[in-house]
Amino acid sequence: MNGLMAKVIGFAALLMVATIAVVKYMHVDLSDPVNLITMVGAAAVAFLTAGVATKYISQMKTDTSTGELAEENWDGIGEYKNELPAGWAYTFVGVFVWSLWYGLLGYPVTAYSQVGEYNKEVQEYNKKFAKTFANASDEQLLDMGRSIYLVQCAPCHGITRDGNDGQAQDLTKRMAKAQILDVIKNGQNQLGYPMGAMPPGMASGEAAEKIAEWIASGAKGTPPAEFAVCASCHGADGKGNNGMAPNLTTYDETLMKHVLEHGKKGIIGQMPAFKGRFVPVQEKALARYLQSFEE
Repeated sequence: MNGLMAKVIGFAALLMVATIAVVKYMHVDLSDPVNLITMVGAAAVAFLTAGVATKYISQMKTDTSTGELAEENWDGIGEYKNELPAGWAYTFVGVFVWSLWYGLLGYPVTAYSQVGEYNKEVQEYNKKFAKTFANASDEQLLDMGRSIYLVQCAPCHGITRDGNDGQAQDLTKRMAKAQILDVIKNGQNQLGYPMGAMPPGMASGEAAEKIAEWIASGAKGTPPAEFAVCASCHGADGKGNNGMAPNLTTYDETLMKHVLEHGKKGIIGQMPAFKGRFVPVQEKALARYLQSFEE
């Protein structure tokens, strides 16, 4: 056995000893399939390292440069047109096949998953949270809604809800006149309400202006006669026809749920969907917090 071989085997043995020491120190349970696979993988890495290092270091000592040089070179350094080493190619294919098994049949699809454990814990906590605040008072809803808004919404909409100088939706008012005219002209099919898509061109000219002005003013007082074309979906009072279409007068719980679930096209881009992020009482709290500024 030459010196190189002895050094490589010694290195592989050192890797194995270090791995075993860590396993014992951390009291790893090798009856767990995942832990056992990890140990087998560590052993494979150690022996593959020994084998590959022995082969190529030895080859570097004895081989001479042969083959045809490529025409390209970098600062005078050329590259041979040699075939890909068979050992490297077989190793690549082996690792690729193993990765398919690992991802589809082994871990984490059919075994323990930290992500799965985290999601399960979140679901259990959400159930506990929803039960605790099932009959939340108005004060609790306002406090909860304020906390959610400051963490999740304020970065885009601003602490004062003004949309950060036009960079995002201004939440101090339900809708601006320009936004309403744009929806009337182009329609809307984003929030997944039961009534479905709002077709474009429901009104135009002076009729659209009157509708937009009434909604932008907070839908106060008697709606203009032109609003009749909208009432079939949004209701005669503009409040969404019992959740069948968006409420045009305020940020109610139903509207908040649809926006959080589907996201919404905004001035600075698409507001991401927050589906599954909040339990119903949190959606209600966020809506109540925004409503508090309209009172």
